[in-house]
Amino acid sequence: MQIIKSKLEELIKELPEKVEVEDVMYRIYMLQKIEMGEKDIAEGRTFSHEEAIERLSKKWQQ
Repeated sequence: MQIIKSKLEELIKELPEKVEVEDVMYRIYMLQKIEMGEKDIAEGRTFSHEEAIERLSKKWQQ
């Protein structure tokens, strides 16, 4: 998945002057995950709360 350059610029502006590379990588990772979630929502790939509980309870029972 690609991240829009403007979002990276915003992220960089919000960072403190001194920052660890790992922190930057984590923030990029989180930004990517959020965008993936927003895309899933826009494309209707979601579960209701009840469906999520049902699916998780089936996994826990295995």
